[in-house]
Amino acid sequence: MTMLSWVAIAVIIATVWALIKRYETRLVLIAAGLFLCVISLTPMAGLNAFGKSMTNGSLIMAICGSMGFAFTAKYTQCDRSLVHYLATPIRGLGIFLIPVCTALTFFVNIAIPSAAGCSAAVGSTLIPVMLRAGIKPAAAAAAILGGTIGSYLSPGTSHNPYVAKMANMDVMDFIGFHMPYSLMCGAIIVVGILIVAFLFGDHKGDANAQVDESKLQSQDDFHPSPLKALIPIVPIVILVVGNLWIPEIKMGVAQAMLIGAICALAVARANPQTFTKEFFNGMGSGYANVMGIIIAAGVFAAGLRSSGLIDCAIAALKDSNEFARWGASIGPWLMGVITGSGDAATLAFNETVTPHAQEFGMSIHGLGGLAFLCGALGRTMSPLAGACILVSGIAMVSPIEVIKRTALPCFVAVICCALLMV
Repeated sequence: MTMLSWVAIAVIIATVWALIKRYETRLVLIAAGLFLCVISLTPMAGLNAFGKSMTNGSLIMAICGSMGFAFTAKYTQCDRSLVHYLATPIRGLGIFLIPVCTALTFFVNIAIPSAAGCSAAVGSTLIPVMLRAGIKPAAAAAAILGGTIGSYLSPGTSHNPYVAKMANMDVMDFIGFHMPYSLMCGAIIVVGILIVAFLFGDHKGDANAQVDESKLQSQDDFHPSPLKALIPIVPIVILVVGNLWIPEIKMGVAQAMLIGAICALAVARANPQTFTKEFFNGMGSGYANVMGIIIAAGVFAAGLRSSGLIDCAIAALKDSNEFARWGASIGPWLMGVITGSGDAATLAFNETVTPHAQEFGMSIHGLGGLAFLCGALGRTMSPLAGACILVSGIAMVSPIEVIKRTALPCFVAVICCALLMV
C-alpha cells in the first residue's frame, strides 16, 4: 500500500467519526471525497463524479416519483386509512399483538417506504392498542421498529434502483431476487422480538404505561375510507402485475407512482392545486434527501478510487470471496448501528466495491443486496435511528430499552444473510 492509501484510511476513520457525531452526511462525504481527490492530484475526478451522479436518470425517476407519491398519500391521509383498517381486526390478541404488529408494519412499510414516516403512521395507531392490551411500552415500540425493514421490498427505496442499474437488471427483477432474503429477515425479526419480549415478561402489563399524546397524529380531521386505504398499494400492484402477468401494462416506477397519485387525487377529492404542490414538494425532497446522499457517496467513492485504496481492496478481495461476503454484511451493519443510518455506508460500499463483485466470485446483485439489507438491520438496532427515537417518544420509553428487544433478532438476521446470500 502507498502512503496515499494510508491517508485514505485515515480519512475513512475521520469520516466515520463525523457520521457518529451526527454531522451532515452529505457534507461529510463530499468533503472527504474532494479532499482525497485533491491530494491525489485529480480534483476533477470528484467534480466529475458529482456531475455524473446528479443526472442519473433511472434513479431520479424512481426516487423522486416515489417520494412525490408518498407526500400525496400523506396529504390525502391514504396512509392513515390503510393503517386504520389493518389495525382494527387485531385488538385482543394479547402477547401475539407483538408479532402481528411487527408483520403489519413490515407490510405497510412496503407501501410507505420511509422508516420514520411509516413509524409515525403505524406507531400512532398500534402502540396505544398494544399498551391497552397490557404490552409493556418498550416491547410495543420495538414491535413497530422491527417492521421498518419492509421498505426494501419497495421499488421506491433508493437502494433497489441503484443496485439494479449497476447489475443491469430491471428493478422488479432485483426485488424478486432478494425478496426471499428480505422475507427471511422479516420472519426472524417477527419471531425474535416475540421471544425476547416473552423472556422480558413484556406481556404481563405495565400499570404506568402511557403514550405521549403530543406525538400522536391528530384525529380531528381524520375520516378513514376503505378506498383511500387501497391507494398506497396501487403502484406496487401495477408494478407486480405488469412484470409477472400482464406485460402490456409493464411500466417504470415513476409512471406507476404517478398513476397512484392520480388515484389518490380522485378518491380523496383533494384540492388539485395543493395536491400538485405536495407531489412536487415530495419530488424535491426525494432529490435533496435521497439523491443527495447518493451524489455525496459518489464523490466519496471517487476520492477512494483516486487514492488507490480501492485497487488495493479489490486485489485483496480477489483471493477470498468470504472476506467480501463478511465485509459487505458486517461493515454496513456496524455503520448502521453506530450512526443510526445504513444509507451512507451502504451506498459508499456499493459504489466502490460492488461493481467488482464478479472478480472475487460473487454477483453484483447478490453483494449489493447483502450490503443494503445488513445496513437496514443495523439501523433497526440503533438507538440513534430516527424511527427508533420516534417510536420511543410515542411510547415514552428509553430508546435503549427498545433496542434491547430488536438487537438480537437483527444480529441473527445479519448472520443468516451473510451465510445465505450469493
